[in-house]
Amino acid sequence: MSEIQLKNISRHELEQCLKCSICTVYCPVSAVEPKYPGPKHSGPDLMRYRIKDAAFFNENLKMCLNCKRCEVACPNDVKVGDIIQEARIKYSTHTPSLRDRMLANTDFVGTMATMVAPVVNFSLGLKPAKTVLHTVMGIDKHRTFPSYSRQKFETWFKKEAEEQQKQFTRFVSYFHGCYVNYNYPQLGKDLVKIMNACNYGVHLLEKEKCCGVALIANGLSAQAKRQGTVNLKSMRRSIENRDEAIVTTSSTCTFTMRDEYKHLLELDNADVRDSLMLATRFLHTLITAGKIRLAFKKDYRKKVAYHSACHMERLGWIVYSTELMRMVPGLDLIMLESQCCGIAGTYGFKKENYERSQQIGATLFDHINEVDPDCVSTDCETCKWQIEMSTKYKVINPISLIAEALDVEETRRLNTVHEADKPRMQGDLAMP
Repeated sequence: MSEIQLKNISRHELEQCLKCSICTVYCPVSAVEPKYPGPKHSGPDLMRYRIKDAAFFNENLKMCLNCKRCEVACPNDVKVGDIIQEARIKYSTHTPSLRDRMLANTDFVGTMATMVAPVVNFSLGLKPAKTVLHTVMGIDKHRTFPSYSRQKFETWFKKEAEEQQKQFTRFVSYFHGCYVNYNYPQLGKDLVKIMNACNYGVHLLEKEKCCGVALIANGLSAQAKRQGTVNLKSMRRSIENRDEAIVTTSSTCTFTMRDEYKHLLELDNADVRDSLMLATRFLHTLITAGKIRLAFKKDYRKKVAYHSACHMERLGWIVYSTELMRMVPGLDLIMLESQCCGIAGTYGFKKENYERSQQIGATLFDHINEVDPDCVSTDCETCKWQIEMSTKYKVINPISLIAEALDVEETRRLNTVHEADKPRMQGDLAMP
């Protein structure tokens, strides 16, 4: 057996594949695209040949969404999606285009765009601009871009919130991600509002870079690894400073840093992985342990349809977001059927993928229209973009819904009780 075969044996549980094809049944791409070989064939089947001869690699693997639904469905825990992505990293000869680099470098583009946000937002909505992007850059003219904020979240935090955090004795670090920093700072503000009301201060990481998911998807894994190294170093510093957790508000950022750093970028994150979690998981854990309490407005009413983002499915953390929302007495929660929305980050922006992306999400859009909620909720920002573009409904992160319904003063009062009262409070907490 060759050295490369010895090295790859058991990687991503390759040899555990039963050839049952369940992964292909659950693959959103296979359902609409005859040219895609499917996850079983693209992953375990062909990897057995690729480790002997790279000529067996097929560029059609770029059709994979990296949604990980194949891994959720697999009865034998084969990392099918990781096998496909690793093959793309190792064997693809495709050179990233200017479009790919622009879509992937969210920190650079976001920093430039926020400096002239009104001009950028207006221009991206114009038909001539869309036509140029479509014909020259290969970004589909039907795609709606998320708006850029005039002020970055980091800027707001340093000006308006950082000093206030010094009054607290317990802290979390917040990995805000590109979406919060450049597109929607309000989500970050909502998290700070909730944590402060719960008597927790919020720190930003010493230095934060994009999680790298778009870089990996667009063939720039070396850059993703460099940025991941910076993020891990900053997270370690937070842990050293005794922050209780590194919390996030994006399911995909969380999944990328917890799992793909190790599996695809070969970054050792074992010492920080358990401390890195979605804010909904952290809050739910504190509530069930009796360490914090939340109070909600008595007159709050909203009908919410929850979309299970693909990476939330893979993390297995949907329960934390949905149970947290169920704690709000006036929030009527409806679970949508679990299915991919089709955008997969930058995937759905590309001209060659747009139609496929919309076909994948069509059933989900129809289901949302049938439910007719006041809004949709999901933990993934790109799912938000896809659903808002493809339906008439606004999409709100669970954290923002909690912040909207929160009775801040009463929550603050409940969480600033004297130390002597805390044992009684722990036993008094009721889970809805």
